[in-house]
Amino acid sequence: MIDAAIKALSQMLSPPMRSILWRSIGLALVLIVVLAIGLQRLLSWLATSGEGWAEAALGPSFQTPLDILAWIVSVAAGLGIVFGAVFLMPAITSLVASFFVDEVADHVEREHYPAERPGTALPLGIAVREGIKTAALTILVYLVALPFLLFAGAGFIIFFIATAWLLGREYFELAAMRFRSPHEAKLMRKENATTVFTAGLFIAAFVSIPVVNLATPVFAMAFMVHMHKRLSGPGAELIEPASKTRLPLA
Repeated sequence: MIDAAIKALSQMLSPPMRSILWRSIGLALVLIVVLAIGLQRLLSWLATSGEGWAEAALGPSFQTPLDILAWIVSVAAGLGIVFGAVFLMPAITSLVASFFVDEVADHVEREHYPAERPGTALPLGIAVREGIKTAALTILVYLVALPFLLFAGAGFIIFFIATAWLLGREYFELAAMRFRSPHEAKLMRKENATTVFTAGLFIAAFVSIPVVNLATPVFAMAFMVHMHKRLSGPGAELIEPASKTRLPLA
């Protein structure tokens, strides 16, 4: 697993990968800015118009609690872009990855597994759908875990574990679906749940590093291509002579 992570890191800055890396970083930055500004605008509205609506609905006796709540929301609005960039990064990388998974996987397979049958590119619709599902699930899990930030950092541990599970799950299935049906990819992931989760810890650590985490889609996909190859077993996807039929995948 460490060897797979090192190979993924070393290939990230190779000439064939640089174009993918810069494009994925650019798309991630655009999404971060758009979503973070949206979050900031929402919080600003809650601090102004939302307070007036709540006071009218609840009555003047709630004026003081509402003033305190509005102040807290105003501070949160001021930090909206920073908070959004940190909070939404794993979800954003899930979505960004769906546009670049096959390019990354192709480069990894050609360089490290030239004797094996190359994977079949996922239809963009399926890849984007998987990315959106994971991004939405990530945000939902984080919202549930958010209150635990108040309890001695328990929220950060929950965030880290949830990120490992969610991103490990997504990237492994994307790598596996190049050789298997979506059902078979999910089944393989479940059969190797402990290994996939442990690999997800590497991705969670990577996405936790500011600025560097913009490259998460490239690192995570390259890493999981190696992990899928290892779990598939040696020779499972060897290219066979034209006169022979291909062996079924494990």
